Amino acid sequence: MARKTIRDLTIADDFMFGAVMTNPKLCKPLLEYILNIKIERIEYPELQKVIDERFESKGIRLDVYIEDDKNTVYNIEIQTTSNKNLPKRMRYYQGLIDLHIINKGEDYIKLKKSYVIFICTYDPFGEERYIYTFKNRCEENAGITLDDDTLKIVINAQGIKGDISGELKDTLNYIMGGVPTTPYVKNLDKAVVGIRNDKEWEERFMKLDLRDREHERLGEYAAKISLVRKNKDKFDENTGIVVFDLSKEEYVKILYYINSNPDLDNYDIAEKLLDDE
Repeated sequence: MARKTIRDLTIADDFMFGAVMTNPKLCKPLLEYILNIKIERIEYPELQKVIDERFESKGIRLDVYIEDDKNTVYNIEIQTTSNKNLPKRMRYYQGLIDLHIINKGEDYIKLKKSYVIFICTYDPFGEERYIYTFKNRCEENAGITLDDDTLKIVINAQGIKGDISGELKDTLNYIMGGVPTTPYVKNLDKAVVGIRNDKEWEERFMKLDLRDREHERLGEYAAKISLVRKNKDKFDENTGIVVFDLSKEEYVKILYYINSNPDLDNYDIAEKLLDDE
């Protein structure tokens, strides 16, 4: 299947969504529509740069990460593929945010109020709601909340139940491929068209796409390395083939790198193998 170019992207693609949301005049209203609050000002901390430095080989990327003037942080993600691991992904992103906010040894009081928001093009919970909001509550008494200042919100772009603004309804309809009708969403559409035709954004997209391809290759190699670790006794020396389509040459090479680098994980070994190709 041919890979997308920037001109193929819609607002539902994470790169395009993230690019559009770099404009605070478009990002701030969306947060206000979702949370039904008024935000005075937002800014864009360099969390992605920190993530790249720490986890570069893992391909971790946040769509949108911002802070407001009241010491609150927001992470907004577009999710187009139905994924049973959605709750754990949200937990993982929350952990990344908290690691960014405080350094080792600092007091936990410095942790800021945070919202992790996933906008899904499918209904992950099957109740046809526009919005699902999650707090940490006591199982024995639902009236007791943990008050850890974290909130996770899942938006269902195909929802029909719940009271949301006309602007948010139009935004969700636009994400699902509909024609914009409100001024706000018409501005979103103008931004999408502008980014599709912007050379600088096109260059960014191409670089990111190249990095994604490298991460895909790393992932494939890491999967092979994991198979070798777990199935050493299943290798057939006569045919040179394992049930998993590993040739004898691949098996021997991977096994050598595993034995030579006992302290490295599968991704680190995969990087070494690719560097030696």
